[in-house]
Amino acid sequence: MRALTRTAAALLLTAGALAGCGATADDRPLVVVTTNVLGDVVGELVGGQAEVVVLMPDGADPHSFEVSAQEAARMRAADLLVANGLGLEEGLAVHVQAARDDGVPVVEAGDAVDPVEWTTEDASGVDPHFWTDPQQMVAVVDAVSEAVAEHVPDVDLDRLAADTATYRAEVEDLDAWMGAQFELIPAERRDLVTNHHVFGYLAARFGFTVVGAVVPSGTTLASPSASDLEDLAGAIREAGVRTVFADSSQPDRLVQVLAEQAGVQVAVVPLFTESLTGPGGGAESYLQMMRANTEDIVAGLS
Repeated sequence: MRALTRTAAALLLTAGALAGCGATADDRPLVVVTTNVLGDVVGELVGGQAEVVVLMPDGADPHSFEVSAQEAARMRAADLLVANGLGLEEGLAVHVQAARDDGVPVVEAGDAVDPVEWTTEDASGVDPHFWTDPQQMVAVVDAVSEAVAEHVPDVDLDRLAADTATYRAEVEDLDAWMGAQFELIPAERRDLVTNHHVFGYLAARFGFTVVGAVVPSGTTLASPSASDLEDLAGAIREAGVRTVFADSSQPDRLVQVLAEQAGVQVAVVPLFTESLTGPGGGAESYLQMMRANTEDIVAGLS
């Protein structure tokens, strides 16, 4: 079955370049990654030892992006499929399951973390945005490296171990740096309001309080009601929040409406919360994304 699937994928690729990633078939083992944040991590670990295909375009919404038929075929032909899990890739769930049913090894990064939940007065759910806590990402790096060693053929295991150790140390350095930067924010100002519940892990790691979110959910596919906005506006006034944060890839109209409704002077600051950017965009890698966000959070709350 896997051989037939790989043949079908190869035939699809001969018809034209893969939409959105410009990849062509080669003889290296194939690792397909759902999100660009995890794609950056996988690239750091396997380097040129495998063909790494990242499905999520730069600046896309991980909750809603979809794939082409050619990309779906590559998922089913992969030697390893790396996914976020925890319900993040809502537009890809059926394709991830199809690949798993075809016998493709699937590693979900969310299985390696200690999940936290987002909560409101009326609902709760598992937060899939674990990458906002570098300590969680250390566990993800280890889990992905183990999966590559087990499932990707012809990988130099010594090189993989060395690259894993190097990148792991960089993520741990990021964690220490973020902690030192956040110490610059007075404790009474460590309140976060975002466009949806995306910073639960960061808040738990670095001592922030999540006052609320414009969209009271862990996904951008939900919508706030008028009463949701009114309740959050009241919480903002009560907590004395001066800055709300919106994802740079999402329209900030609702955040601006909330700022006006709160009846106080509230700044709206964009952050790179869910996607990397293209070259020159300010968040070309996971490490760059987290450093940029940290600097903007410190500036917005200090």
